[in-house]
Amino acid sequence: MWTRARAIELCRRLPDCYEDYPFHDPNWTVMRHRSNQKIFALIFEHQDRLWVNVKAKPDWADFWKTSCPAVVPAYHMNKRHWIGIILDGSMHEDQIFALVQESYALTQPKALVNKRSSSNR
Repeated sequence: MWTRARAIELCRRLPDCYEDYPFHDPNWTVMRHRSNQKIFALIFEHQDRLWVNVKAKPDWADFWKTSCPAVVPAYHMNKRHWIGIILDGSMHEDQIFALVQESYALTQPKALVNKRSSSNR
């Protein structure tokens, strides 16, 4: 069973991140990079279910939405670049974590992205 605490802990496996509550609404937990404060995940309840919104490359977002019923257009976000994951138990934790990791990578500071790219050459 997914709980908000479990979803937050999943996100906190990633380095240099923190949880935030910027909307003054306890329903919305925002997970951010510490270095640039960018959001990589939003955890909330909607329609009596726990969701997590994550950023995704558009082609991968389309793939996940067509292959997994728990992945839907993100609630309250850009539907091309963000997906919603309904934490209903139908997806394995490793799949969810992979999507969170991808969102984390897409929103990390550009200096880190450029540094990692140049070190792989």
